[in-house]
Order: sequence, then structure tokens, then C-alpha cells
Amino acid sequence: MTEHSKIAPVSGSTIERAGLAFGSSGFAPAPVPDNLRRPITRRPLAAKAPLRQALAQEAAPKSEAIPEPAAPALPVLRIDGQVHPIDRDALAKHGLIIPEAQVSALLEEFRIVKRRVLKAMRKAQENGVGELAQRILVCSPLPEEGKSFCAVNLAIALAAEKDSEVLLVDADFAKPSVLSMLGLPGGDGLMDVLANPSINLEDCVIRTDIAGLSVLSAGNHTNSDSEFLASHRTQQVLDALTRGAPNRVVIFDSPPALAASPAAELANHVGQAIVIARADRTGQSALEDALTLLSACPDIKLLLNAAHFSPSGRRFGAYYGQEG
Repeated sequence: MTEHSKIAPVSGSTIERAGLAFGSSGFAPAPVPDNLRRPITRRPLAAKAPLRQALAQEAAPKSEAIPEPAAPALPVLRIDGQVHPIDRDALAKHGLIIPEAQVSALLEEFRIVKRRVLKAMRKAQENGVGELAQRILVCSPLPEEGKSFCAVNLAIALAAEKDSEVLLVDADFAKPSVLSMLGLPGGDGLMDVLANPSINLEDCVIRTDIAGLSVLSAGNHTNSDSEFLASHRTQQVLDALTRGAPNRVVIFDSPPALAASPAAELANHVGQAIVIARADRTGQSALEDALTLLSACPDIKLLLNAAHFSPSGRRFGAYYGQEG
């Protein structure tokens, strides 16, 4: 018969009883160094400072940094320099509007476009947008979609307005094309003014023999175009383009939005953006991505380029004696 005996009660905590049962009494904690390094993220407080004083110091408002004085504004841009003739043969070569020629289908198309642009500009001015409304960005998602073609044609069409003047700015710093399309001489341009404050903005603007049309070239090439556009000086220079000239329209021919970053930077400084979509080339996803990058602009319009089909059967130019 099995012998039964009473189990002596064991005192202590559960952990202590477990140590006795499983023989863990031989274990000891690891040695701890006497001098531990202070955590680098902890701010030491004075050991003798009372707790109330330490809390008061933490709760005290921090002194605000004194902002640096704003740089003086650039003088109002006056366009009254030497007149440079635009090469009409260059206009014809690139398929652009020729001001003195017979009214064409191309001119009629851009007359419609400029009416929308001017209407939006006037409405924005009435709503207090100010000089931002006078700046228009012409862009495309990818290269070879016709953004420079549309920018130059829109500038020529707008220059014909009796109450407006146009400044066409070549902001495609990597691959400028406006001067060659118009047959104008080279020289310092927008990037040079941004990079070197000693360069006079007025000296860089080219006044053309098309009434109401002036051109500001891209300037000398740089690998820091996006960084210069993000600087404070850019705002000063662009303000000078429109200050004191409420009837001046500034058109920026920018790089493709998905190929270079300056387009997204310039979108912060314009009131309208016209995104060129080529009918036989631009994909929907590329167009959507471009619109996202340009979302800083409050008014984005789409312009379909190279479309040869008109469901209404319109034939611009025929009324003036030329088939379109």
C-alpha cells in the first residue's frame, strides 16, 4: 500500500517557489558596469535645480527667430529696347502662324484658345488673384508632343490683341527652341538672371518686330535649373515680369512635366497651365501623372494637338478664302 505523507508548505512568491522546484538558484544577473553612458537624446537637467524651476523652463515660450529682411523688389520691367526682326521663313518652316499672311485654320484654332485664356485671366484678376493670373505655363507630359509649337503660336495670336502685350519666356532650359523657331539671336536669358543678380533683366528681353510680342530666352545651360527655380529670387524675377503691366501676358514654354522637374516648380508661379496632349501619342496614364505634378497651379486646361478629325465638320480658314 502506497504511503501518504503531508507535503510541507513552501513559503514565498510564485517565482521563488519555482526557483526552488526547478533548481534555478545557481543563476545570477549579468554584471552591470559602474559608469553607464548617458543616452544621447536625453537633455541633462541641473542636478541642484528644483523640479518646479525645471518645469518652468520647459514650459517657457521659446524665442522666435527673427526673419531676415526681404530682398528689395526688382524694378518694373520696361520693354523698349532695340527691335529684332523675326524670321518669317523660320515661322513657315516650323508651321507657325505668320502674322501678315492670310487667315489660316491654324490662326483660327488659336484664336479660340486665346479667348479661353484671356477670359480665365480676366476672371482671375477680378477675383483678386493679381499678377499670378497673367502668367501662363504651356507644358506637355512627354517630349515631342508639340508644347513649344503651341506656346509660340499662342504668343503670336495673343500679340494681335489690341489691349494686350505678350512676353514669351523659353523656360525649357535643357533644350530651348524658341529662339531658333523665331530666328532670333541668342544671349543672356532667364536662367542667367536667376543665377546672377548683377545681370539686368531688361537687357535680356528681346523686343520683336511683331507688335506686342517680346521674348525672354532660356539663357545659358546649367545643371541646377530646378534649384534656381526653387530659390527666393525666382519669385522676385517673375513678379518683375508682370508688376505695373496689368495687360501683359507672360507665357512660359516649359520642359515636359514627366521628363524634367522645372515644370512642377514653375506651376507654383502661374495662374494657368495649358497641358498639350498629342492625339496620336499621349497616353492617359502619362497625362494623369503630368496633371498631378502640375497640381500647384489653380487652373489647368488641356489642349489636344495634331487632331485631324472634327465631328462637327468644321473647316477653319475656308471662310477667308483658304481651306483648313
